[in-house]
Amino acid sequence: MRVMAQVGMVMNLDKCIGCHTCSVTCKQAWTNRAGTEYVWFNNVETRPGQGYPRRYEDQEQWRGGWRLNRKGDLRLTAGGRLRKLFTIFHSPVQPTLDDYYEPWTYDYETLVNAPLGDDFPVARPKSLITGEDMKISWSANWDDNLAGSTEYGDLDPIVAKIRRDSEDRIKFSFEQTFMFYLPRICEHCLNPSCMASCPSGAIYKREEDGIVLVDQDRCRGWRQCITGCPYKKIYFNHRSGKAEKCTLCYPRIEVGQPTVCSETCVGRLRYLGIFLYDADAVTAAASVPDEKDLYEAQLDLMLDPDDPEVIAQARASGIPDDWMDAARRSPVYALAKKYRVALPLHPEYRTMPMVWYIPPLSPIVDLLSEQGHDGEDHRNLFGAIDSLRIPVEYLAELFTAGDTALVEDVLHKLAAMRSYMRDVNLGRETDPRIAHAVGMTEESVYEMYRLLAIAKYGDRYVIPTAHHEQAARLDEIGCSLDQEGGPGMYESGSFGEASGRPTPVSIETFQALKQRQTTDTPAGDGTMRGRTNLLNWDGNGAPPGLFPDRQDTRP
Repeated sequence: MRVMAQVGMVMNLDKCIGCHTCSVTCKQAWTNRAGTEYVWFNNVETRPGQGYPRRYEDQEQWRGGWRLNRKGDLRLTAGGRLRKLFTIFHSPVQPTLDDYYEPWTYDYETLVNAPLGDDFPVARPKSLITGEDMKISWSANWDDNLAGSTEYGDLDPIVAKIRRDSEDRIKFSFEQTFMFYLPRICEHCLNPSCMASCPSGAIYKREEDGIVLVDQDRCRGWRQCITGCPYKKIYFNHRSGKAEKCTLCYPRIEVGQPTVCSETCVGRLRYLGIFLYDADAVTAAASVPDEKDLYEAQLDLMLDPDDPEVIAQARASGIPDDWMDAARRSPVYALAKKYRVALPLHPEYRTMPMVWYIPPLSPIVDLLSEQGHDGEDHRNLFGAIDSLRIPVEYLAELFTAGDTALVEDVLHKLAAMRSYMRDVNLGRETDPRIAHAVGMTEESVYEMYRLLAIAKYGDRYVIPTAHHEQAARLDEIGCSLDQEGGPGMYESGSFGEASGRPTPVSIETFQALKQRQTTDTPAGDGTMRGRTNLLNWDGNGAPPGLFPDRQDTRP
């Protein structure tokens, strides 16, 4: 057993309202540069929908992830070294710009400076790639809020797969349609196929926390990683010629702060914490023959931080005691392993993803109430699970490789929690049979409720800080912000966000950064007290208040 630590995330889909705040803040922080106009490290998809890039889940076309060969060994779906050699200069199975969308801005200059006339001036859309006028036909969240689902819903790969089994299971009439939001980031997998696909070895998984990064100095822009990633969460920067991906905001993680997408999430649906796993067992877990067994195999990788043997092996592997304490308090471990209500996204890709999801319990209470039933009675809730507007089969194709029993078990637990807590909130005597019906105790139901419904900041984010002795191994930068075309290298237009020219959005932020980096005085000068902002820190000393809740002990 070789114990390693992995930073993981859990998202509660019942709380996502599709506001895209996480996407916008991530965009501002990490991909606000030339060459990354179409890049969304974090995006929120409406399901059913084609996703971003379009139909990324169709691995028959894109050939991402892993498969088992005839001997039962893991092999990249896109092919081995020989195939990569033949396709290294041109890969025919990569999304094109049309599959992402051609990013655009608007001709604000003409809109503002047009001469007085009888007609109102128009701010035409202009391509951020070519600078020419264009027609908008597709974007990252084109399916948002069921827009066009009756016409394009069949293009969802999961819908197409389910319909092959049951033609009438999913219909897109207005009365029968369903939707939910699915936020996506890089999965920071335990068995990343992007890393195995890279010919130059530029993609690596950090030993300290399991975050997968791209070494910008080693990246040669072969783009094989884009083909290899089944989630299509690696992007090519056409300006720098490098691959880029979500960094899980590792500069924030290293100082114990949550990711930007988590910090700004309106619904407070994201949880961050530590998993302990057996690194020696990853390949065997990813190689189980039946795809429906991959979920249990991945759960078996997750080690109990209270197990004396695990503690001893963790210490032998150099995992600090405060990290072990964080693993014991980890909300992601509790939701995924202890309560078993969080599920991995597409485990059939065999990458062992480490961003997990609590599936949505569709508006079942309102439906039962409209029919004259008690919408929060556990007997009614349990009985209605099979007839949810969101088909269980659809959720199973997303999270359990088609195993509907696992999804039904999660939904029953969520329904039981809702029914049990209603009695608590109304001051009535609780019914222990509700908890026992889903294999839980009353105490565990209440603990799960505290975590899912009213968890405080410190309960949702349990992130141990990096240690000084690890500093030499931690990267200074890993997202190409120091490359040509990086921040602070452009002058702002008269109206900021490109002003009708193909330049990055919100350049003023980086102009301020450039100004701060070249000043002779320490950054912040006391104004940053009470918060941490590594993106605006220039490295010129540690001004008072750079880190919150820390006394300044300097003489």
